[in-house]
Amino acid sequence: MVKVGVHVSIAGGLDKAVDRAVEKGCDDFQIFSRNPRGWSSRDLSPNEVKRFSDKLKASGIFPAVDHMPYLPNLASPKDDIYSKSVEILSSELIRCRDLGIPYLVTHLGSHTGAGFEDGLSRITGAMKEGLSKSKNGVMLLLENAAGSKNSMGGSFKDIAAILDVVGSKRVGICLDTCHLFAAGYDIRTKEALEKTLQEFDDLIGMGRLRLLHLNDSKGALGSNLDRHEHIGLGGIGEEGFATILAHETLRNLPVVLETPVDARRDDVGNIMAVREMASRSER
Repeated sequence: MVKVGVHVSIAGGLDKAVDRAVEKGCDDFQIFSRNPRGWSSRDLSPNEVKRFSDKLKASGIFPAVDHMPYLPNLASPKDDIYSKSVEILSSELIRCRDLGIPYLVTHLGSHTGAGFEDGLSRITGAMKEGLSKSKNGVMLLLENAAGSKNSMGGSFKDIAAILDVVGSKRVGICLDTCHLFAAGYDIRTKEALEKTLQEFDDLIGMGRLRLLHLNDSKGALGSNLDRHEHIGLGGIGEEGFATILAHETLRNLPVVLETPVDARRDDVGNIMAVREMASRSER
């Protein structure tokens, strides 16, 4: 059965995230290890680290995933934004090591009009510096983008170019289904999914794929709209997700949902929807 979880809050302390993941019935989960909307953060105390690590071990949940905050932009042409972004990337990789978290997911940012080549130079420089300052086993996962104007990583070709320059085995991929669909990659049928994954394998390699962000899309195919919808209720639809979850490789990856919570459905409802769709291929 597919391993599925959600992004959970760290309000009240990092260890509370584990409690919330357990309460929601998660097999894995994702967090922000700091305030996602601020630049500054305090160092984690040894007691905080121990409480989180002890609860995580006792829960049996694996993997826990950390996500970079919203403000950093690894492709920024602005020196002040860029330097702060690199600093946070380095510190998050170290936090993951201390907390026993194997993966840090990052968006690739926006070149804000400077052009892809400048953005590529910025991103790869940031990644090289961050990885060199955190020589540990934590893997940095690059998340594909929805393809909006000036964004980096909206195509497999762009992501492959980044990987080629960085050249580190500590860099993998987190594929977001909403972003894939919005960027124009059809994944709704078996034939379309196979075509998309073959292109991914040709340019990047399936061995790099470590995590799925499973989200439906409020926008249409190729809309470049980064708006997440409940599983099965958006443009990808129920049959699309049943197809994704039946795929031999994808169904064995850890899955994290970043879906809305509203009157229609909560986190537990989306987890249940994923498990029901995954079970269709086993009948």
